[in-house]
Amino acid sequence: MDNPKQQYFDFETYERVAEPHKRERASAWRTAIGLQDVDGLKVSDYLRETAIRHIEGDITIDDVREQLKSYYINKTTHDEGDANREEADRVAANITKLLSEKSFSLTALEFLNIHRHLFSGVFKHAGEIRTYDISKKEWVLKGDSVIYGRAVDIMMALRYDIQQERNFDYRGLTNDDIIRHIVDFVTLLWQNHPFREGNTRTTAVFVIKYLRSIGFKVNNDLFADNSWYFRNALVRANYRNPSKGIEPDKSFLIGFFRNLMLGEENELKNRYMLVGYNDATHTSTHTSKGESGSVLAENIRRLVLAVGCEEKSVKEMMEAVGLKNRPNFLAYSLVPAVNEGLIKMKFPDSPRHPRQRYLLTVKGMEVYRGLSS
Repeated sequence: MDNPKQQYFDFETYERVAEPHKRERASAWRTAIGLQDVDGLKVSDYLRETAIRHIEGDITIDDVREQLKSYYINKTTHDEGDANREEADRVAANITKLLSEKSFSLTALEFLNIHRHLFSGVFKHAGEIRTYDISKKEWVLKGDSVIYGRAVDIMMALRYDIQQERNFDYRGLTNDDIIRHIVDFVTLLWQNHPFREGNTRTTAVFVIKYLRSIGFKVNNDLFADNSWYFRNALVRANYRNPSKGIEPDKSFLIGFFRNLMLGEENELKNRYMLVGYNDATHTSTHTSKGESGSVLAENIRRLVLAVGCEEKSVKEMMEAVGLKNRPNFLAYSLVPAVNEGLIKMKFPDSPRHPRQRYLLTVKGMEVYRGLSS
């Protein structure tokens, strides 16, 4: 970057030292970029550089969106991760635009429109209700799925949940009561899962704008730094399996929203939400981002738990941890896990073996037992 203005490449410095209007833009960008982690997506350096120009006021947010569109149309060289980076870049820009707008209406149509605005030009089905029932393997549920809303009932359920919120009276409630009610509303909203893809990002933007519209100050950095936690907390709040003695647990989501709305500092760690998690695993030598600052540690832990006692292909591992971007999965999960001696190839002398699988090493099995005990 030749422009000296672009020294604050991580946006966090802007939030600490820049003028108020620049801090606001930087915060929106941090949130928008952080939310891409929900689907394991990473934005490009081009997006970051273009975002800096927007923060500095050199271009508008609409200029950013047009430049991104042109950039990917005219790009002469392509690699395997281009489609995912384009999705992350364009959706991040769209989120930033929506977060900068004050307008909002608490309606089912608004929810659909937010999805349409976020994913316009990215998904052909942007803003459209899914027409089939879905299930998703969740790492935090050890491969099980939440029961999502039936496709035929989505609009009716979405309208009902939002109308109930419109009719709700917050007067006389304590902060604890308010947080619990907001968590109940968001839990139901997300469980509908109206779209084929992009439900969590849409929910996050809708919730931020809604809370602002009724006078609450929200700390966007929570979504920037803990978007994967937010999604896992929604999963646990909606998961019920009486045969295994598991009931919906909203405590994780409550901790998140207390941090978001009240400025508390509740510990937000993904591994605590894993079904069957035992406090004894706090002694694990592998720490999360909140413990050591390592961005990779949580990804590695997730992968170790997903592989367990089995042998898995790259595709199977990606499905198990809920990621779809192969280059990012390799760079941020598999390769670091191999480098740390936790995972190995079944056929190490033939990396491209047609039946190549990955399994845990002895060291990896020790970590796995500690995490899953």
